Amino acid sequence: MTIIMTVGDLVWDVLVKPDGLLLPGGDTTGSIKLAPGGSAANVAVWIARCGAPAGFIGAVGADIFGDLIAADLRQEGVAAHIVRLPHSETGVVLALIDRAGQRSMVTNRGADHRLLPDMLPEAALRACRHLHVTGWSLFSDPPRAAALHAAHIAGAGGATISFDPASYQIIREIGYDQFNRITAELPVDILLPNRDEGEVLTGERDPQAIAAALRERFPGALVALKLDRDGCFIMTPTLAQHVPGQSIDTPVDTTGAGDAFNGAFLAHYLATGDALTAARFANRIGAWVAQRTGARPPIDDELQRILHDIGPNPFK
Repeated sequence: MTIIMTVGDLVWDVLVKPDGLLLPGGDTTGSIKLAPGGSAANVAVWIARCGAPAGFIGAVGADIFGDLIAADLRQEGVAAHIVRLPHSETGVVLALIDRAGQRSMVTNRGADHRLLPDMLPEAALRACRHLHVTGWSLFSDPPRAAALHAAHIAGAGGATISFDPASYQIIREIGYDQFNRITAELPVDILLPNRDEGEVLTGERDPQAIAAALRERFPGALVALKLDRDGCFIMTPTLAQHVPGQSIDTPVDTTGAGDAFNGAFLAHYLATGDALTAARFANRIGAWVAQRTGARPPIDDELQRILHDIGPNPFK
């Protein structure tokens, strides 16, 4: 079985949606939920939910939170290669969600930031068809060396590589030149930035101009530029096209919507080679997530219809 692998973070998301403004020294009520997350793990889950074989490589603590989150990932049908680190805590991300559904995140450096090259399942990497890497695995070292080594192992075995830059704010903080030096070691076949990341990396604002500049930086890569409610812009050597998004009045929570898009796009595109159909499908999945709380909301009838609408399962 050819598996689509992801490497990186598996964490708990603490989702906080205040009822009122957060004032210094003040108090307010709101909704607080604990949900499984982590950008790389979210992508693996959505690959699996879309019917493709998925695998994940990462680290969690040797604590009860690590037990629970590893079990949840396996229940989603993901082949999990998880290292348990006894002297590190399982990672946690605090997501503050405003009234418009937009999220701002604070990430701690838990066990997911302690992954080392000698912890990688090399046989699984050599056997995979595709590997997905996120910026969260490259911003610091560790886990940078492990993520780059994983990409080199998978690439040597014939796998293609996708990359999500992950955070416009951290790219801005570390600097464009440093980001370029880091990613110069990463072979990229599919690039999956959002609009903010694309603007920071290129200085452009128009989606087509962003995509064109990114293809100059990552020659030969397919660029799928995520544009939130505006859908996405796809650029390949033979294609440059805006793919409209789903109509959403007010998102409930955008946490993980980009990860869901990534997983759906990769699953469909790697099975069919059709970037436009994959983009339409991924837009629908991302919109479905943005209308619910958390990165991996429970599957409901609407999601089942979206999955059914793609026709006979192309992932089998």
